[in-house]
Amino acid sequence: MMFFAAAQRAGRLAGPLVGLGLVVASLGGCALRPPSDTFDLTAKAATEVTTTRARTARLQLLVPTPSAIQVLDNRGIVVRLSGSELRYLAGAQWSDLLPAVVQARLVAGLENTGLFGGVGMPGQGLAIDYQVIVEIREFAIDAAGPGTADVVLSVKLLDDRTGVVRAQRLFSSSVGVNASASSGVLVAALDNAFAEVQAQIVEWIAGTL
Repeated sequence: MMFFAAAQRAGRLAGPLVGLGLVVASLGGCALRPPSDTFDLTAKAATEVTTTRARTARLQLLVPTPSAIQVLDNRGIVVRLSGSELRYLAGAQWSDLLPAVVQARLVAGLENTGLFGGVGMPGQGLAIDYQVIVEIREFAIDAAGPGTADVVLSVKLLDDRTGVVRAQRLFSSSVGVNASASSGVLVAALDNAFAEVQAQIVEWIAGTL
């Protein structure tokens, strides 16, 4: 009877230890996976805009998180193959969800002009004059044909006091790139395409307001 009781106690202890062993083994397997290369977009320096500081100096802009379809609303770097087939660039990822990265860089680009009284994101306590509503239509490497890095953003300027859209416009840029190049080269092409779109958006907003 004493042996049977001891065996029962051993069995009760063995279960948790076996489970712990499986967890450790699982964590070890995750640790062996090679990390993905992580990339960011660049917030470019201020560009010349055709407006005066006095006209926009008191305006405060809010840039909400851009909207995007699910394939673009994550950290994967999209590659478009022939037809409608999509894949993510292997072993590479954005530093955050793509809409969050685009949002942060647009805010920085608008701030870099020094033209506005304030530029921020939701939750930063600004007394908002206009919202910059952005939809990411395209942000991908097109591997068909010669290969391009394509960025297309739809932007609306929404009067925060009246709810009326002041203006809206579609911005796009394509930069040629060898689709079989390294991840760093492909992302650099996307960054250049985004830089062109960012400059267009900043100049348009400053000129419109």
